[in-house]
Order: sequence, then structure tokens, then C-alpha cells
Amino acid sequence: MRAYHVAAPGARAALQTLPRPEPAAGEILVRIKACGLNFADLLMLDGTYQETPEPPFTLGMEVAGTVEAAGPGVTAPAPGTRVAVFCGHGGLAEYGCFPAARAVALPDAMDAVTAAAFQVAYGTSHVALAHRARLAPGERLLVLGAAGGVGLTAVEIGRAMGAEVIACARGAEKLEVARRAGAHHLIPADPERLRAEVRALGGADVVYDPVGGALFEAAFRACRPEARLLPIGFASGEVPRIKANHLLVKNLTVMGVYWGGYMAFRPEVVRESLAELMRWHGEGRLAPHVSHVLPLDRVEEGLALLRERRSTGKVVIRPD
Repeated sequence: MRAYHVAAPGARAALQTLPRPEPAAGEILVRIKACGLNFADLLMLDGTYQETPEPPFTLGMEVAGTVEAAGPGVTAPAPGTRVAVFCGHGGLAEYGCFPAARAVALPDAMDAVTAAAFQVAYGTSHVALAHRARLAPGERLLVLGAAGGVGLTAVEIGRAMGAEVIACARGAEKLEVARRAGAHHLIPADPERLRAEVRALGGADVVYDPVGGALFEAAFRACRPEARLLPIGFASGEVPRIKANHLLVKNLTVMGVYWGGYMAFRPEVVRESLAELMRWHGEGRLAPHVSHVLPLDRVEEGLALLRERRSTGKVVIRPD
């Protein structure tokens, strides 16, 4: 099979031909139809992601495909079942072996590309807004990086939860994507404008931030008393420093959100969240946005789209 693989420590990732894997106990073999790219894939290539595996490994965090075989002890999902899997790595290949417990059966109405773009982005935003921030109807939600993979889902989910959504993104095209996803207000990604315009609207109750850097600082200063700030990631490359005395004065709360971490210590949070999101999708309340679908031999082009912030929503790779 073909796979986008890191063969050894210090080696450059490349498309290689590898033996097709066989499922071990507790695993399923999936014929992969689609793999969603994430910013964390770039961090993994750099060796800076918090869960970067030791080489050799294959990149790709979330997949959709069909179960081909089951390892010892696995009774479900059965061969032939269409599934999505948050695998952490191993997805940018034609086949992969993954823990059966992480597989989610797909509804008939959800195609493989949509499913591969769904779990990390929608799961992160839903857990952040519903489980962590307890976003309430009528609250004002500020989303930074609002046209990106997770930011766009935060706009959509925030609107579905009844919030007044402010989208901050770079450029008119990306702001238009956020508007179509449900944003009520659009602000260019300029720190001074962000701070002034959010304050003019009355301030933010919840800040969803996958960007970090100067935009986080501007959003922090535009918060209302008792606001909640959600650091999701640091696409700007700059991890902001938070002044505790400012938290104190305005009674602010900062809540870290690492969606994948829940798989280790509270997996039921992820399961319940994804079940609700699947229902919402079935009801037509969510419309996943995929800006690029590329074949496996163009995976480096897909990663460049993320690195250079030229994509909107998700980028998906189709191994077949």
C-alpha cells in the first residue's frame, strides 16, 4: 500500500510503499477512503506536537473508510461497515489498523469526505463551547481564525447554540465564508480593529482562539466581565502570556481545550459530543465546508495549504 510515512528519526516524510498491515487484538483494518488534514499534522512533522509518535509512523489524524477485517476479540464494527476513526496518526495511507473502540459507524447520508472532515474540527468546537464554556443562547461569541478548520465549525456551532457570533479572519474572502456559516459580525484580523470593534458591540462573553499571538491579546482586552477564553491552538506560532491580575480585575476565566486529551481520561465526553453532532448533521443543522479534496500523491500540496493559510474549512486527502 502507499502511505505518507516518516521512516526514521530526522527523516523527511514522503510517499512510500509499505506492507499492508494486519489488525492486532482489539483493532480493525480499514480501507481508507478519505483522511482529513489538521494543523496538528504540521506540528507532528516538526516534532513539536504534544503526541508526536516515535518514527517510523504514518501521518494523518482522522479517517473515514470501510472495515476490511477485525483482529482477535473484536465483534464490532463488522467488516463492511462504513466508519470514521480518530486515529491520531496512520491515516494518510490506503489502509490502516486502528483501535475498534475509536470507530464510529457512519450514517448513510454522510459521505467519506464529509466524515473525514468532521470529527476533530466539529468535536473540538462542540466540546469547547458546550462542555467547557457552557455557551448560552444570547451570549456574544468571538471566534478567531474563523474561516479555518476548527474556527469555521465554531462559528456554525455557536450560531446553532443561539449565540451572537463575531467572526475574525484574514481577508474578505475568508470573512465571506464565515458569514455564510452563520456569523453575525465580521472583523478583519487586525488587533487594533478587533479590540475596538468588539468593544463597540458590547464585548465578548466567550472567546474561541485557535490563533494565539496579538489577536489573543486584543480579544482578551475586549472581554466583558466574567467572560471565558478558550485557547484551542497557536497557529500564529506565538503562545500568549496571560496576566493573572487582569483575570482578577475582570473576573475572567481561561479554559484550555485539547479535544484529543479527552480520549485518555474522559472518552465519554467525546462519544456524547460526536453523537449529538451526528444528530445535528442528520437534521441538516451542520454543513461541513471542505475547500480542497486532493489525491494522496498531492498530500504535500494539501499540507502547504494549511501552512500558508490558503484553505478555508478543511482539506481532505483521498488515498484512492
